[in-house]
Amino acid sequence: MTSASSVEITRLLRAWRSGDQTAFDRLATLIYAELRRIARGHMVHERPDHTLQATALVHEAYLHLMDVHDIEWQDRAHFFAVAAQMMRRILIDRARAAAAEKRGGFRGRIHVDDVPEPAAWRPSDLIALDDALTTMAQMDPRKAKIIELRFFAGLSVEETAEVLNISPQTVMRDWKLSRAWLERELGKSG
Repeated sequence: MTSASSVEITRLLRAWRSGDQTAFDRLATLIYAELRRIARGHMVHERPDHTLQATALVHEAYLHLMDVHDIEWQDRAHFFAVAAQMMRRILIDRARAAAAEKRGGFRGRIHVDDVPEPAAWRPSDLIALDDALTTMAQMDPRKAKIIELRFFAGLSVEETAEVLNISPQTVMRDWKLSRAWLERELGKSG
């Protein structure tokens, strides 16, 4: 995305926050492609018969975003971080519903490096990942946020650094430590 687009998105986010509803309509045309990219990242390894497609995930997240009124949008990166978190919540909610229907099932050891996209995991695995991230967030919120932004949103190291206002080197260091911790925690749940 160009810096001009980034500046325009930030301007429209601030106008929308100030009550300009037409700003959200203009914003939607600028953000749709990026939201689709994030959603495709979630759905690329999903089983073919999955009931939720990338477009539906974008639309559901979009509906949630339209109802957000109490967020102080900082910039484009902040907006996409929130959108990615909403998509994660949607996928986790669906996974919890599917797991509730099946009432359990075997949950094998999860290797973070072996499964690059969480959307390909069984519902019980997604729930285990969400539980582990919740635990991590209580211990170290920044590391949990890095996992969320990199793993669920598909943001680059540089984009993650921008969102969190830290250096790319810090993102990489925390990313490595967080993945190791997550693999250990998820191995316990298996």
